[in-house]
Amino acid sequence: MKHRIGIAATVIMLLSLIGFTLLIPFRTALVFYEKSTDHIEAFLPISPGDTFQIIFTHSIHLTDVVEKYQIMDNHDIKQYEIVYEEFGIGMPSNALEGETFTYEDGKYHIKDLDNYFPSLKVRNGKTVSENRLVWKHSTSNKTTSAEEQMVRFNEYFEPGAWFTMKVEKLTLWEYLKGVKIHE
Repeated sequence: MKHRIGIAATVIMLLSLIGFTLLIPFRTALVFYEKSTDHIEAFLPISPGDTFQIIFTHSIHLTDVVEKYQIMDNHDIKQYEIVYEEFGIGMPSNALEGETFTYEDGKYHIKDLDNYFPSLKVRNGKTVSENRLVWKHSTSNKTTSAEEQMVRFNEYFEPGAWFTMKVEKLTLWEYLKGVKIHE
């Protein structure tokens, strides 16, 4: 009888340990939630200091707009630059105080932006569905530059889909059951 109790206690401890391990947040990721729900559509493993870009085709100008972001230590998303080719609806015509407005290689750049967001609401283009996600992981080795990776939103999301992007720590369970964005 003592032997059965010992086996049962061991099995319960092992199952508890496995369950506990699956529920501990362990990996930081840029998480794409369906609309305003807690349903994870996809995620990109990412770390503080890493950068990413959202590139979309402007629905009127039909030219690319690049929004550049960096992951902060507190998991905020910092927008630090916008690059575009045409002025018009939705595009800034100059920089604000503390920002830099330049024209380089046929494109307008607004640099030194200091915009912080706990999350971003993003829509995959419906009429012009050319949105892309570009990222580069930071590296501690300063002699090695990280290569940029790119995927099209349409590989992971339906045209016209809305989602919320947040930087969060995923549990092992969320990581294993989710759709990992990769090159």
